[in-house]
Amino acid sequence: MNSTIEWSSPAATPGLASREIHVWRASLSTDEPTLRRLEATLADQEKARAARFIFERDRDRYIAARGILRDLLGKYLQCAPRSIEFSYGPYGKPAIAGAASRSGICFNLSHSHGLAVVAIGREQEVGIDVELIRAEFASEAIAKRYFSAKEIDELTRLPAELRTEGFFLCWTRKEAYIKAKGDGLQIPLDSFDVSLSPGSPATLSSDDEPRWGIESFVPSQISERRFAAAVVAEGKDWRTRYWEWKATESGATSELRG
Repeated sequence: MNSTIEWSSPAATPGLASREIHVWRASLSTDEPTLRRLEATLADQEKARAARFIFERDRDRYIAARGILRDLLGKYLQCAPRSIEFSYGPYGKPAIAGAASRSGICFNLSHSHGLAVVAIGREQEVGIDVELIRAEFASEAIAKRYFSAKEIDELTRLPAELRTEGFFLCWTRKEAYIKAKGDGLQIPLDSFDVSLSPGSPATLSSDDEPRWGIESFVPSQISERRFAAAVVAEGKDWRTRYWEWKATESGATSELRG
């Protein structure tokens, strides 16, 4: 898992080259003016969904995540974030709809416990997942339910002190692959394998393995909490560039963070 990443963002939206995946990270803890600016960019359906959250923290994180996604896509598409239309695949994967779909921009969003990550590519399907690493969730029962036999064997062979991290490496890699394909849980979870040993390269073994590349990375530490994350994209020869989203007083935007 890549832990030596330089997260920065340029003064202008970075150019998205062919065979290049941009991964953005953002904190979902925003001040009230920023949250209201982000909310103003949401579509009516998104605002309605936000209103259905019972807890204010969950509602605010949803608004921030969707608003940040729109802010980023608006910069790549050179359009107002509020104007972006989305379509949804049979199992819920979002894509850019309308005239902007001709741009070829593909994207995927994930967030966990106040941290969001977004993957953006061009003419390449992408999937991304981030999870807070927490020992109480990484149980043997959950592994047996969701992991393949090969993955369970690799997990049990790890030293006890590495199993929680290994569990979440496996979880995020499997989720990123499923999200990239866009087929949801129609894909049997034991029909493909990912590697999960900490310190070893991320690998994928599946029927369509030649179609995909996979990479794990350390997205952030918030209040000393540890996260695992993975990105999957079409092709084997793409490179990843990592950027940081940050709001400014004048509006939601990306700026240099050194």
